[in-house]
This record gives sequence, C-alpha cells and structure tokens, in this order.
Amino acid sequence: MSVHKDAKRITTQVLHEMKQSGERIAMLTAYDFSMTRLVDQAGIDIILVGDSASNVMAGHETTLPITLDQMIYHASSVVRGAKRALVVVDLPFGTYQGNSKQALNSAIRIMKESGAHAVKLEGGREVRESIERILSAGIPVMGHLGLTPQSIYKFGTYSVRAKQEEEAKLLREDAKMLNDIGCFAIVFEKIPASLAGEVTASVACPTIGIGAGADCDGQVLVLHDMLGITQDFSPRFLRRYSNLGDQMLDAIQNYVSDVRSRDFPSKDEQY
Repeated sequence: MSVHKDAKRITTQVLHEMKQSGERIAMLTAYDFSMTRLVDQAGIDIILVGDSASNVMAGHETTLPITLDQMIYHASSVVRGAKRALVVVDLPFGTYQGNSKQALNSAIRIMKESGAHAVKLEGGREVRESIERILSAGIPVMGHLGLTPQSIYKFGTYSVRAKQEEEAKLLREDAKMLNDIGCFAIVFEKIPASLAGEVTASVACPTIGIGAGADCDGQVLVLHDMLGITQDFSPRFLRRYSNLGDQMLDAIQNYVSDVRSRDFPSKDEQY
C-alpha cells in the first residue's frame, strides 16, 4: 500500500513514512511553471529547484554564478506550478558558507518570497552552524554530501567522491550529524553504491541518490538531462527517458520550413 498515494501535498512527514515503509522517493529538478506542472502531474514526490539552473537555464559552466534573486525567481515559478510535490530550493553559492546569520537570512528570503517548502545546502560539518540556525527558524533543511558541485574548484574534478576510506569515514560522520541535528533528508551525489547503502541504513532520514546506487531511499536527476534536452552530458548515472532535444529540433526545423515555403499559416489558420 502506497503511503503517499492519497497525499494532497507531500510533506517531510510523508517522506519519513515512505522511508519507514520502504517506498522509493522520486525527485526531479524543475525551474519554470510549465515544466513543473507536467512533473507534478506525473507524480513526482520532491521537486528540486536546483542551482543547476545556472547550467541548464543560464548556460554557465558551473553552478557558482547563480544569485539568490535568480533562485527565488525560479522557485516562485515552480511553486505556482506544483500542487502536490514538496518544493525544495538550493541555497546558491555564497549565501550560507561561513556566515550562519547570512544563511538564515537567505533561507528566510527563499521561503517568504517564493513560497517554497524547504531549502538544500551542500556540505557537512563546515556548514553545521548555518543548518542549525536555519532549522531553529522552523525551516526544513535537506543536506547534500559526496560530490558538492559548489566546491568544484576545491576538488578540481567532478569524479566520484569518498572512494578512499578516510573520505568515506568523514561522509559517514557528516551524514550522522546531518540526521541528528534534524535534516529531513540527505542527497548523496556520486559516491560508491555500497557506502550509500550502508549510510542509508544507518540514518533515520531519507537519502536521495544521484550516482549513488540503488540502495538510497530515493533518486534524483536533472530534468533536462533525463529528457534528453541537454545532450552533451552523459555521466554513467544518467538514464535518458526521452530524446526531447531531437524532437524539439525537428519540430522547430519543420516550422521554419513551413514559414519559408508559405505553407504556414494555411487558410484554416487565419481569420
């Protein structure tokens, strides 16, 4: 029996119950109203307004350039389209690291101005104070461990994290800490599947994997990647569920051709 089938709105409590019952959590990104309506109707449990908007919406090489104002704009658009899914918003780079007061102010702006339901932060012990301060204001927080794209210049690579025992030990400790201080869920990005499964079994909060194997409590992908709209990104963890990029290109080329040949608009398409 699905614990969330009749849920009018997915909440952090529903997600906790899904973990308890072994029901998998489906999460996708979205950044605008029209796509959100489709994602929501399809039955997605969590919509992440990801700072990946920096890449897929704005064309930046990394997630670093996107601003808090831009994230709020995207989040507001998504909230207007989501009737059922829990909407989680990434705190962008530079809005929470090293300053817990700024972190709280950033999270409050997102909640007040966009109407979203929760925020997500990258990192473990180094952002503990920021997370605790946000939680103290009653704002739900999703953690994010493993590959943390906002730290790309520190790591210098997007390769798999926590393969060595030392880093794996830190990840275990950080996951326990995030769980214990009250994060409602944790994203694991690009870590060994065995480690993700082990940590998932050891924490009470749901875990969401992206390139972290099948034993996480849920999975997340970037919408434009799994739909085949972005076509120059093919990591091992990505399954393309459609080739919308090709279909869209074909449709637009047909439109151009019909306009040039005066086939469009026809007599039936004018007043």
